[in-house]
Amino acid sequence: MGSTLLSRRDIDFLLYEWLDAESLTARPRYADHARETFDGALDLSETIAARHFAPHNRKSDTEEPRFDGERVHVIPEVGKALAVFAESGLLGSGMDHAVGGMQLPAVLTSACFAWFQAANVATAGYPFLTAANANLLLAHGTPEQVDTYVRPMVQGRFFGTMCLSEPQAGSSLADVRTRAEPREDGTHRLFGNKMWISGGDHELSENIVHLVLARIPGGPAGVKGLSLFVVPKVLVGADGTLGERNDVVAAGLNHKMGFRGTVNALLNFGEGAFRPGGSPGAVGFLVGEPHRGLAYMFHMMNEARIGVGLGATALGYTGYLHALDYARTRPQGRPVAARDAASPQVPIIGHADVRRMLLAQKAYVEGALALVLYCGRLLDEERTAPREEARARAKLLLDVLTPVAKSWPAQWCLAANDLAIQVHGGYGYTREYAVEQFYRDNRLNAIHEGTHGVQALDLLGRKVVMDSGAGLRVLAETVSATVDRAAAAGGELAGLGRRLGDALGRVTAVTRALWAGGDPELALANASVYLEAVGHVVVAWIWLEQLLAADGRQGAFYDGKRQAGRYFFRFELPRTAAQFDLLESLDRTTLDMEPGWF
Repeated sequence: MGSTLLSRRDIDFLLYEWLDAESLTARPRYADHARETFDGALDLSETIAARHFAPHNRKSDTEEPRFDGERVHVIPEVGKALAVFAESGLLGSGMDHAVGGMQLPAVLTSACFAWFQAANVATAGYPFLTAANANLLLAHGTPEQVDTYVRPMVQGRFFGTMCLSEPQAGSSLADVRTRAEPREDGTHRLFGNKMWISGGDHELSENIVHLVLARIPGGPAGVKGLSLFVVPKVLVGADGTLGERNDVVAAGLNHKMGFRGTVNALLNFGEGAFRPGGSPGAVGFLVGEPHRGLAYMFHMMNEARIGVGLGATALGYTGYLHALDYARTRPQGRPVAARDAASPQVPIIGHADVRRMLLAQKAYVEGALALVLYCGRLLDEERTAPREEARARAKLLLDVLTPVAKSWPAQWCLAANDLAIQVHGGYGYTREYAVEQFYRDNRLNAIHEGTHGVQALDLLGRKVVMDSGAGLRVLAETVSATVDRAAAAGGELAGLGRRLGDALGRVTAVTRALWAGGDPELALANASVYLEAVGHVVVAWIWLEQLLAADGRQGAFYDGKRQAGRYFFRFELPRTAAQFDLLESLDRTTLDMEPGWF
């Protein structure tokens, strides 16, 4: 068996046999690349992940970061791995040559990053948040902010964070209280507290660049009054040298069930631990225009949401490969038809129920990986498609798919981790085997970057109804085109296409029924059920796409693809019928449950 991190064969199939990533090299942005450079980046990612990230995955879990009241201490292996990562240039793999990046397609960058998340999702968190931070500033920052903060981040000298939540305001950003008081020199002084800040404090880099949502006094109430600021841990001079310590300090660390190697901090801004320039408050630099902070932050949040989906996929995938390896090598029991108790035991993969659990994992993780890489391909279309119409269409479809690409892997690749533990039996819940950590790490992803419920409200309350339903229409058109190709292929594929077409019809009809009455409270009451059902239809579509790409090809790899696709259509897609029935009935069970009845 090959790597237990990810399947390179599967990645190559998705990139080159399905998504035609190599064709992107014909576009000006990627003209410096070829299949060889793509493969080189994948090879490099796999090597660094296996040699420098995976070996300390367990240690970073058992020896989590410590805070002594002044400094945060992280095991030295994390810093060493991040230094190798920075030296590779992969942190800027998708960024422009002009800022020191590799200018690789987004779909390749996602495939590369998946290796690190499978190897050690906690250590991988530092550079991946940094990349998202840098991309936001590239999109919305000034040239000076790019030179001061982005270039050192691409070099791996500075790391970045996103600071949204507060102790009293988790997902409810309308209740953010941190204030930013303007000063005559054009800067602002920030005062407040931020909670759940991944990578919030450490000494793994020369500096930490915080992107902070805060309110300028006198601005509108709610989310319309939020502005975005760069708040560096250490102030940076005009020549790029590090200067005074800014007044942003850790107040404590959160101790989590998973992702334990990623520092997660409560940060205080402007509490008086430091007085930069002799004045109170943390020095912040406005990004873009006042009161548009949440719109800018969504640039980072949407990237981070798809990144969460990729991380959930990677954890599910490596758990599946560990379970597969165990099932092939663990002898136990005999075939149900065997009569002789003295006959040798067989590997547990010989038992049908174990194969069921492995097949479910394969269907979940390979479907999820295909979905997330497809989103990366859409991002490349949005950026580089020759025609404006194609770019706009790709953006709209990506907007619709983002809540699914975040939440579906977080739910169903966690289910894969659960099954990986089950395949291991009693050994699965011991710390001597890695699968229990994968489960704990992955459990956080249904909460990271907007909970399952938040993503459900986003999908049903915004994405499928925006622009008079344009988002849902483009999704339906895209899925229908796949159904038509399956019909033309004939045989089994045509039958699967008909099933998918029927499910797609339910999505359209149910969406219309939910909003027909014009009652948002009733329409959104079961939004999470809607997200799960639509997610399953989307992944069924992704599986049909893979089966079309594999059609006519021979060998165990393709046979495995076909069987996993059959499993999804036979065991998983039928789940949606009951969910759509419930939604279409406008069920009020949750709405009618009084708080006092619990």
